Amino acid sequence: MNLIKKGKTKDVYALENGAILLKFKDDATVNEDGRLDPGGNKVGATIAGLGLASLRMSKYYFEKINAAGILTHYIDSDLDAGTMTVRPAAFFGKGVEIICRLKATGSFIRRYGDYCKEGQDLDFLIEVSLKDDERGDPMITPDTLDMLGIMSLSEYEEVRTLTKRITTIIRDDLSAKGLTLYDIKLEFGRINGKVALIDEISSGCMRVYKGDQWLHTVESDKYFP
Repeated sequence: MNLIKKGKTKDVYALENGAILLKFKDDATVNEDGRLDPGGNKVGATIAGLGLASLRMSKYYFEKINAAGILTHYIDSDLDAGTMTVRPAAFFGKGVEIICRLKATGSFIRRYGDYCKEGQDLDFLIEVSLKDDERGDPMITPDTLDMLGIMSLSEYEEVRTLTKRITTIIRDDLSAKGLTLYDIKLEFGRINGKVALIDEISSGCMRVYKGDQWLHTVESDKYFP
């Protein structure tokens, strides 16, 4: 087992059989004010139990999404070891994040606050950003993705459609638990040339509310087996 990368919230290892092992950590991202933020670009907090909570939630949703016939990199997970085994995937460029917004909050309010208010309904609004901490994860348009050779327009349309399907699965599941999904950040790659959901699906990738209160990262764990 060889270490490929030490990430913000996971370490990545290559296995001898060609698969990839993700080791979840208890580190959380924060925004510029040092507050916990799923959209943050730097690690600013260590929360006991966060890694296992993120893995448990990822396992839960990847299994649901796989069952829905959507291609993902997920193979299996070991909760005792805190690891997830996945298929190797090629990034779009150096990594692209897809944000699906159901309600206005976070950076959306900071950018467009003159035109919307906190918690305002949004209809599966899709935004795309590059994974580039140094440049603050800049937003990028479909035309720019295509022109720079990062993602073709046809791939973008597939990613857009899949994002809405996946977000609907997660939104409806959370709603059945009495929770409200405000937004979610997903990542896609290519597996054998096909678009596939990759990375993780945890509380660190989404904003979930109980009533009008944001559900703290670890508090969401009690809603998942």
